[in-house]
Amino acid sequence: MSGLRAAVWGASGGIGQALVDALVSSGEYASIHAGSRAPAPRRSPIVRPFAFDLLDEESIAASARAISHEGAVDLVIVATGMLHTGRHRPEKQFAALGTEAMMAAFRVNAIGPALIAKHMVGAFPRDRRSVFAALSARVGSIGDNRLGGWHSYRASKAALNMIIANLAIELARTHPQAIAVGLHPGTVDTALSLPFRKSIPPGSLFSPATSARHLLSVVAGLEERDSGAVWAWDGQRIVP
Repeated sequence: MSGLRAAVWGASGGIGQALVDALVSSGEYASIHAGSRAPAPRRSPIVRPFAFDLLDEESIAASARAISHEGAVDLVIVATGMLHTGRHRPEKQFAALGTEAMMAAFRVNAIGPALIAKHMVGAFPRDRRSVFAALSARVGSIGDNRLGGWHSYRASKAALNMIIANLAIELARTHPQAIAVGLHPGTVDTALSLPFRKSIPPGSLFSPATSARHLLSVVAGLEERDSGAVWAWDGQRIVP
């Protein structure tokens, strides 16, 4: 086992939990910090559960300080995200837009990951490779948008993609070996996709474990020139 350290923010979700398990199984990490709203059960001796509130910057900052206090972090994955809630559904028409729903989408899908980056990149090593990756979505691509709809979700993921692009530019100045990317996990068998299963073609729904394996394979193959882009689970770059 090497001395690599990772932090997964959003480790209680389907994909986040699968990512933690896959990182443990890889044997490449000495410690994995796994963050969720409430500390999750410790699934392995190398997993360090922690609690944070994605909507509270001080909570994010406090968790980041605790993680950074233990040493440099080689991999940060933000596995948080929101498509729908009990109160909000993806909008099919502009007539359905509402301030509360749009604000909720942006706070979870764009602002939260940006604040995690703000407080975590200081823990990246300056003398070796490191990766910041946030779960994005193909529907956040402006150039690939042919169907419209899902206005708040699309816009918040497009905002996340711009945040990642900006982060990559800044990291190149301070941490030349650091990489910042968005990751599209595909359609995964989680609560996020549950209301839309009828429209998913057969064979196109991944288990969380399968998606996690794909995503970590993409992360492993990233080079410095790949920083700032959004990459799909199959290693294909998604158009901005």
